[in-house]
Amino acid sequence: MLNSDPFPILDPIVVLIGPTAIGKTVLSIQLAKEFGFEIVSIDSMQVYRYMNIGTAKITREEMENIPHHLIDVVNPDEPFSAGLYEQMALDTIQKILARGKKVLITGGTGLYLSALLNGLAKQIPTFPEIRAEIQLELEQYGHDVLHEQLALIDESTAKRIHTNDTHRLIRAIEIFRGTGKKWSRLLEEHQLENELRFKNVLEVGLTCEREKLYSQIEKRSRIMLENGLYEEVTGLLKKGYSSQLKSMQSIGYSHMIKFIRNEWKEEEMLEKLTRDTRRYAKRQYTWFNKMKGISWFGKDQLNGVNTKVDSFINNL
Repeated sequence: MLNSDPFPILDPIVVLIGPTAIGKTVLSIQLAKEFGFEIVSIDSMQVYRYMNIGTAKITREEMENIPHHLIDVVNPDEPFSAGLYEQMALDTIQKILARGKKVLITGGTGLYLSALLNGLAKQIPTFPEIRAEIQLELEQYGHDVLHEQLALIDESTAKRIHTNDTHRLIRAIEIFRGTGKKWSRLLEEHQLENELRFKNVLEVGLTCEREKLYSQIEKRSRIMLENGLYEEVTGLLKKGYSSQLKSMQSIGYSHMIKFIRNEWKEEEMLEKLTRDTRRYAKRQYTWFNKMKGISWFGKDQLNGVNTKVDSFINNL
C-alpha cells in the first residue's frame, strides 16, 4: 500500500491542530480556499461511517467542494488503529502530492499525528527464555545489581529507568541480550528512520482561554442534542452496532446510550457529556504541549495564521 520511494517528502506540509471545539474546521476551509489545500483528517472518530453528529463531523455543504480524506473510511464495528491510520495517511498524502496539490492535515488526535509524522516504534521481539533467566537473577541478586548491570551495557536507558521499576529493568536487559543492541540505540534508529519522511512541515496550533473553550464545548454539546444525537445513536443500535464496540464507547455515544437505557436523565447526561469533553480537551493540550515546534495562535488571530502559512509555503 505504501510506496517508500518518494521519501523524504520535500513538499510543504501544513498541520493545523488544537483541542476539540476550538474552530479548526472553519479555519481549515479558509486555508484550503486561500492556498489550494486538500485536507487530510487526523480524527480517530471521524473515520467511522454513520457517526456524524457525535463526532462533529464536517458536512458535505461545509466542505465547499474541497477534497477531504480519511473521513468515513470504516464502519463502526471495524477495527481501526494508529498503525492503520499511519499507513492510510502516508498513502493518501503521496497521492495528493502526485496530483500536484498541497496538503493540510487537521484534527485533534495527537496519537495519530505522532504516528504519521514520527512513525510508530517497531515491535521489539520478546525472548521468554532470556526473560526467565533475568527474573532468576533478580530474585537472586536484587534490583540494584541488575540496574548496575544495565548501566554498564546501556547507560542512557539506565538513567531513565528507576531502580525499583523491575518490569522495564528486566525488559531493557532482555532486549540487549536478545538483539545484541541497546534499547536506547533501537529508539535512536527508529527516530532517524522516520526523520526521513517529511522535511518541510509547519505545525500550527489554535488555542484560547480555557473558560472560553469550555463555554464553546458546552454550547457544542447542546447543539449535538438539538441536531439529533439521540436519533443517530438509536439508529446505530437498530442497525445492530453493539453498545460495547470501541466506537460506541466514545464520548457522546456512551453518554447517549446511558440516557436511552434510562440510566441517566437528560440533564445528567448533558452535564457529564460536557464534563468529559472538557477533560478530553485537557488531555489534548497535554499531548500537544509535549510536541516541539508548534506555532500557537489564538483562535481570533486568523490573520496571523494566514500570514504564517503564506510565508512558509512561499519561502521554501
